[in-house]
Amino acid sequence: MKTTALTSDPLRTRNAIVTRTAGRQYGPVKRLVSPSDLGGVLKPFVFLDYFDSSVESEMRFSMHPHSGLATTTVLLEGEVEYEDTTGASGIMPSGGVEWMNAGKGVWHDGRARGDGPVRGYQLWVALPPELELGAPRSQYLSASEVPHTGPARVILGCYGDVESPVPAPAGINYLLVRLSAGERWQYTPPAGHEVAWLCVQRGALRVAGEPISNELVVFGESEDGLAFTADKDSEFVLGSAVLHPHNLVLGYYSVHTSAEALRAGEARIREIGAQLHRDGRIG
Repeated sequence: MKTTALTSDPLRTRNAIVTRTAGRQYGPVKRLVSPSDLGGVLKPFVFLDYFDSSVESEMRFSMHPHSGLATTTVLLEGEVEYEDTTGASGIMPSGGVEWMNAGKGVWHDGRARGDGPVRGYQLWVALPPELELGAPRSQYLSASEVPHTGPARVILGCYGDVESPVPAPAGINYLLVRLSAGERWQYTPPAGHEVAWLCVQRGALRVAGEPISNELVVFGESEDGLAFTADKDSEFVLGSAVLHPHNLVLGYYSVHTSAEALRAGEARIREIGAQLHRDGRIG
């Protein structure tokens, strides 16, 4: 049995899974976390979708706005054509990553390309007050630009001696992990990372003897590590973080830390939307 670990020290492991969810299916999209439900427990992780075009052939995310948060799209299969109001546009290939810091307001869209399957995750991260009304910024990485350590690709944050090139807020790790059947792997979170969760949509795992498959699980607050065994070839995303110490003040596409910040973000979204309408980009 193959074992992969980044430390030889004994791992103090979290034993408690406090929540499980299989999510809700909306066409090709499975919603696993929303700001109004598990997002309040997992903040700064406030939203997670898993999308798979094999569930429904037509998959397009029309131009829509955000403010006060950052979106991260991890593309597992296929190609997606993208555009955003920072001026970026192009094609994100399989294995690519999109980081969209919406700040004070941005609009973006995406649509699947080609006839093959398009599959991946979109995550929202709540931003701290010093960033939630900043200038929007987008970044698009190819698969070769996403660093890895062992079986883990480091999408956000730092792990081991590897750091993601994405300028995410401090205190957040987000990894994509692939394990072969029978493989064991240990995750030791950085100090202060008491929030932890994982989502597996392909394969089957065990953590502290608990089976996990086709679901998202939330672990009890702790700085202890996690020890995984793959019962099948498995692919999963894993998040850990320092707890976001601010309230979640919600708009339809926005997450802020105060009502005042939400008003400012939504006002800027309306301004951009009005210009897009004048340009004939939206109805």
